[in-house]
Amino acid sequence: MSVIEVRGLRKAYGGRTVVDGVDFTVEEGEIFGVLGPNGAGKTTTVECVEGLRVPDGGTVRVAGLDPVADHDRVTQLLGAQLQQSELQAKLTVREALELYSSFYRAPADWRPLAARLGLEDRLGARFGKLSGGQKQRLFIALALVGDPRVVVLDELTTGLDPRARRDTWRLIEEVRDSGVTVLLVTHFMEEAQRLCDRIAVLDKGRVAAIDTPAGLIGRANGSTLISFTPSAPLDARELAALPGAASVREEDRRVLISGTDETVTAVLSLLAGRRVTAERLRVVDATLDDAFLDLTAQES
Repeated sequence: MSVIEVRGLRKAYGGRTVVDGVDFTVEEGEIFGVLGPNGAGKTTTVECVEGLRVPDGGTVRVAGLDPVADHDRVTQLLGAQLQQSELQAKLTVREALELYSSFYRAPADWRPLAARLGLEDRLGARFGKLSGGQKQRLFIALALVGDPRVVVLDELTTGLDPRARRDTWRLIEEVRDSGVTVLLVTHFMEEAQRLCDRIAVLDKGRVAAIDTPAGLIGRANGSTLISFTPSAPLDARELAALPGAASVREEDRRVLISGTDETVTAVLSLLAGRRVTAERLRVVDATLDDAFLDLTAQES
């Protein structure tokens, strides 16, 4: 069942189109990622989902509701952590959690949530005295305090140290496992690869691809990088003709071949047949970074 449906979404500012016919659906209980370069239209897209922007064209539905026309009903089932947020400087962490809890008919208990996000010993601290990472953790707590059916997280772990980032990832996985649907906007490829069930890659206001992380990686220009220094010269044309080879280049006598698992086997067979030793042989699988760069480069 699709909890979020975006069809033909368009949005322009001052005559400049920033979202140009975006289509995607988010299924119930999944973590759906939105990736893209700066200016790709990611935040505008999710702000339309949240009801913070009015689309110029197309439709957006959250649990069958229009986020603009049915805004009050949508806010009861959708939590949001915005890319940029501020609170009154003198407001304490406890006061913020209690205030936001009061906005919902059936909020979650904020106390275990605060403890899970490392805010338990900062409940009496004023917002203006919090560090950047503490503020970020508070905004995540505020997005979840309404016990939402859907939560939108824009730049989830910006400002968090590596330990806090991984703790937050585990929390989001627990939230998903409890049945909450998560729409995640991020620049961290490791985060997207770890958390997301599916990902939409946006570029210049359009969807370049939608797939699982593994599916996107498989689309990369050569999903495996093979590198080695041969003990004797090799014919680049022969290497390029190997099964699955996408590209072959040489840097300081070191041969670099982009290809597939089949290419790895073919390279080893060729080296054995030529009695060539591969010094410092390395085989590295492609990452989501590689897929992202390939997809956005194609769109550009």
